[in-house]
Amino acid sequence: DVQLVESGGGSVQAGGSVRLACTVSGYTYSSYCMAWFRKLPGKDREGVAVLWIGGATTSYADSVKGRFIISKDNAKKVLYLQMNNVKPEDTAMYYCAARGQWYGGSYFVSSIYNDWGQGTQVTVS
Repeated sequence: DVQLVESGGGSVQAGGSVRLACTVSGYTYSSYCMAWFRKLPGKDREGVAVLWIGGATTSYADSVKGRFIISKDNAKKVLYLQMNNVKPEDTAMYYCAARGQWYGGSYFVSSIYNDWGQGTQVTVS
């Protein structure tokens, strides 16, 4: 079975930094597109950043562009989200997600992802 396990969340002051990690197991890590989403209470999951594993191409939501960085460590099979200059509006539960096939539409739509982690909370004050 595929397993995605997030870690690294917590409380951080506005303007500070935090790094989230998503450890991957159960399938060929290099074959997948992976992404970070976040969810606020009462709202749908919002796509934050996407990384296409093969070419290491990345894409970001406008709300985090220039502040967040998605990256991967193939040897450790870990996906990261470096969050810099965080703002109170970044407070949310953050999830990593994986998809195994090419998709012809937006990769910022949560419904196209096959596998999800349990989430890690980030609170910015």
